[in-house]
Amino acid sequence: MLYSLLDLAPVPEGQDIRQALRNSTDLAQKAEAWGYHRYWLAEHHNMPGIASAATAVLIGHIASHTTTLRVGAGGIMLPNHAPYMVAEAFGTLASLYGDRIDLGLGRAPGTDMVTARALRRGLSQQDSFPQDVVDLLGFFAPADPAARVRAFPGQGTNVPVWILGSSLYGAQLAAQLGLPYAFASHFAPQALDQALEHYRRSFRPSAFLAEPHAMMAVNIFAAETDAGGARLRTTMQLAFARLRSGMPGKLPAPVDDIAAHLDPALLAGVNEALRISATGSRESVRAQLAGLIERHAPDEVIITGQIHDHAARLRSFEIAAEILRAL
Repeated sequence: MLYSLLDLAPVPEGQDIRQALRNSTDLAQKAEAWGYHRYWLAEHHNMPGIASAATAVLIGHIASHTTTLRVGAGGIMLPNHAPYMVAEAFGTLASLYGDRIDLGLGRAPGTDMVTARALRRGLSQQDSFPQDVVDLLGFFAPADPAARVRAFPGQGTNVPVWILGSSLYGAQLAAQLGLPYAFASHFAPQALDQALEHYRRSFRPSAFLAEPHAMMAVNIFAAETDAGGARLRTTMQLAFARLRSGMPGKLPAPVDDIAAHLDPALLAGVNEALRISATGSRESVRAQLAGLIERHAPDEVIITGQIHDHAARLRSFEIAAEILRAL
């Protein structure tokens, strides 16, 4: 089973974007050495705690500082972009770095509605996502001299395209088009079982993929002790609570007692959203990960985890790699 890593290039309190990007570069290089298969970055906008907004630019930077790691988008929020320009950007990346580039596509804007308008892509009432995906696949396809619009770079690069989702919608589209599917279970686990079942049952083999390939996202907060892992997790709990309350900010420092900082109802909602997680010592994380993998049987696991201290984040992902390699 492949194991991969999702990075949001977090900006911790007390640091700036420049340092956050240096941290991501350092993490990617170490992830390559630890055996991670992919290193994905996600598009978010107007969020002070996330530095991966210009996702394609950062993918190029990470790819230039690694050698074998697959680097890609987990994902590009397609409503924000013209498919043709996405094809040119990722066709350029594929031309520079060969078959190391992935393109995961999301249907959400990855931001609020005011910021979506600032992105110059108005949110129409009509859902164009399926057609946009088809158009994008066409721009990556081998040369068609009869086509009036072709992407240069892009044409013939055959960049692997994934569908991302947190509901049945993405599972249905991925199955219909015969594409790999990644479920955002690290923050929206409610439909995980149903989506994976539908994707596998309805999958249609295609020129892109002969059999279904499903990825599950898991939060990891690994430390030397259970208490240490639980303390690391409080950073993501606080950040998620602030996001839900409409007050996103830089990544907060961990706290000793999360219950003293969040209303019980809010904390319960946050914990439910983050329940696809493995937290604690090496032994605890191994047991929790093994249980998740046994239950959901993913073809690939992509792990993430918003951790304030860079050294602690590195150690958490290193422990996770050792566990996943053994599993």
